[in-house]
Formats: sequence, structure tokens, C-alpha cells
Amino acid sequence: MRIRKSTVGRRSSLTIAVFALIAAACVNTGGTNGDTVSPGQEVEPITPTVPTEDVTIRFTVFSSVAESPQMKKFEKTFETEYPTIDVKFEGVGPGQAREKLLTEIAGGNAPDAGFVDAGFVQDLASRGALVNLDGYIAGSDTVAAEDYVEGFRNTALLDGSMYGLPFDGETTGLFYRTDLFADAGIEGPPQTWAEFEETAATLTQPAENQYGVAMFSQEAAYYFYPWLWQAGGDLLSADGQDIAFDSPEGIEAAEFYVELAQKYAPPDYVPSNSWDGRVTFASGKAAMYIAGNWFAGNTILEFPDIEGKWASAPLPRGDAGCATTLAGDSLVVLEGSEQHDAAWLWIEFLSRPENMETWTIGEETTTLLPPRQSILQSDALTSHDKEFLQGFADDMACAVVDTVEQPKYPEIELVLNEELGAAMIGEQTAEEAIQRAAERGEEILDS
Repeated sequence: MRIRKSTVGRRSSLTIAVFALIAAACVNTGGTNGDTVSPGQEVEPITPTVPTEDVTIRFTVFSSVAESPQMKKFEKTFETEYPTIDVKFEGVGPGQAREKLLTEIAGGNAPDAGFVDAGFVQDLASRGALVNLDGYIAGSDTVAAEDYVEGFRNTALLDGSMYGLPFDGETTGLFYRTDLFADAGIEGPPQTWAEFEETAATLTQPAENQYGVAMFSQEAAYYFYPWLWQAGGDLLSADGQDIAFDSPEGIEAAEFYVELAQKYAPPDYVPSNSWDGRVTFASGKAAMYIAGNWFAGNTILEFPDIEGKWASAPLPRGDAGCATTLAGDSLVVLEGSEQHDAAWLWIEFLSRPENMETWTIGEETTTLLPPRQSILQSDALTSHDKEFLQGFADDMACAVVDTVEQPKYPEIELVLNEELGAAMIGEQTAEEAIQRAAERGEEILDS
């Protein structure tokens, strides 16, 4: 399970890399405070009612997001526009967010609205915990389902209905030190696996405390996925009932991936994670760094000394073409709330194009991707000298969002992360890691 950090220190969040569609039997989903919109039925537009008396809506959100000046400004502006609605932020640490929300739902004490990892939306929806937003979206002048980038929209869908509004996101790409590349006579970023390994080897100079690429065993599974997909492999069978990552393609990808960590990565940081290890790139200890676009904003903010000495590029392509991960955050309304309309008005307000633009790309150090096509296709994307964001936006065409129905996959991912991580630090071979992860994964599927 990977750890994703924000661009401006808003938060760190745990993200399930595979957006597994959790099978649900029959889910009644909310409309306007009691009305229901069943998945697949014809959608009637819902016009939310603004409360005539004062109400408070509870908004669960990562603590660092709640504390951000921009979110506080959003709250103030919203409450000025809707004076009868008071938004109460309930900050939670990223490591506790999922468990805390599930506990509140189970106890009948769910908040009214939430800011959650996109990978959590379908899980919550399958439990009947979220309001079906189709009616609200149909009646909105601000939110248009078709404006969301398909990959992001898919993370909010269950049985064809939307249960969340994607709010920010990222793809995974390659960052590289242009100064170290120039010193080594390398003209540009690698385009293929072979070029990537050659580049990493050239830039690895242990005697000078310099290595080709930063790699992290704590996030082994998440950053393995692009290599697996680029090799032509997959995580699960089409019906979700069998492990697929132990295919020849999966083993090939794992061997390449583990070799990068063992031969070309700063060894003292391999047991770490991409947040703690970001200093390897800033100090020049790692010439290449694989991360989401959050890393750009963080580098601009924390390491101004290397301004003009780095650039970004898509991940190198494998035999099966390009592939990358996609992740983000979404806004939801909880089914257990008695204030569906007020909660919808809040998340609709945040989703206004001008507010989403401000949140994701409105400042120099905000380098998230807005998940709406209208913003991505505007000049705003590359404002504040952030031309590099265009590459991450273009990479969304290569983003893989797995929609195989398998509720046990998050548990399998933990196993894959553990086994691959052990291989990266030399405790077993890559093939052994894949085989053991597959065996343990099959046991989970059969349990």
C-alpha cells in the first residue's frame, strides 16, 4: 500500500492502488433526504433545498487538509454564500481515516460529507454508506459527470452511478536531475526499459555517493504496478477469482524492478518510503525519482536550491506500451446524514471549476491534477511556470484503473507489498517474492 504525500504539506494519505469494485447485492442509494435513486434507473434531477434554519454539517477530512489556508478560505466563502449552513471540519490522520470512518458508519454516527481517497469510494458505496449523486449531478449547473476524466470518474462509479466527485489527482511519472544527466553526457530521459537501466547504471557512482534511481521497499507494490502492466501482466484474472501477477510477464517485471533497487538505488533508503526518501533527489544522491506530480510541488517548496536542475517525463515504456497509476481524492455525501442537501451544496461548491482550479494548480506549489477536462484543457494547467504538469496530464491516457470485482484485493496487496519489499532488500529473489505473494494471495481468495 503506498503512501502519497501532498504537494504543500496538506496531508499524507493511504491509497489503495487498485480501485476494486466491491460487489454489492442490492444497494438503495440516497436522493433528497429520504428519496432514493436506484442504480441504472432513469435519473430525475434533484434541486437541493437550502436550509431555512441554521444547520451544521460534519465534514471528515485529512487533518492537514482541514488546516490548509485554502480550505479555510473555502469554508468562509461558502458560509457567506449559505449563511444557514455551518461546516464543521473533523480532521483525522491519514493512517486512521479509513478505520475511523468505517467505525462511525457502523455506529450510526457517520459525518455528513467527506474528503476521502478515491480508492475508498466504491468500497463505501458497496456498503450502502454513500448517497447516489446522480440526481444531484443532473440538477447541478456546476457539476457535469461527462467533464470528469474517465479514469477519475471510474473511481467514483458503482453500477453505473456516481457516488463521489473527484476533486484532485495524480499520475505517476519520472523526475530526473538535468544537471546530473548533463554531467554524464545523457541528453534526455529514458524512453524504454533498456534505456532506463542503461541510464541508471551510468548514473550510479557509489564512490561518489550517487545512484541512478530512488526505490522504496515500503511502497513496493504500488510502484511495481506500472512495470507489471507495461510488461503485459495483470493483477487478477478477468473474473477476479485468481492471482494473475505470477505470470511470466509478472515475473519478468518483478525481476527488472527488484534489480533496479538492488543495483542502482541508494541502499540506505531502499527500506524507506518515497516521502522520507525525497531528500535523495534534492541532494543529488538519486538522479531519478519515480513519483506522482505531488513531488513537483514539494520539490519547489522544500528544495529551491535545485530550481532549474530537474525536469519530469513519462515513465519509460515496456513491451506492452505505456502504463501508469492514477490516484486522487474525492468528495462524498454519507447516506447516514440527515442533511443530504446541505452536504451536497458543500461538495458542489468545492467542485466549482474555479475552486477546483485554485485547489489543484492555483499556486506555485500546488501541483495536483484537476480531474475535470475543462480545466486540464485550459491554459491554467501550466500557469505559474508549471509546464511539467502537461506531461502528467497527458499520461492519464496511459493510466490503468482496474475494475475487477474483488473485495479481498487490498489484503492481497499488503502481501504483495511485503514479499516484493523483502526481495528489494535482498531477503529473497524477485521470482520467489512473486510466487510467495501469489500463493498467499490464493489462500486469501479461497478463505
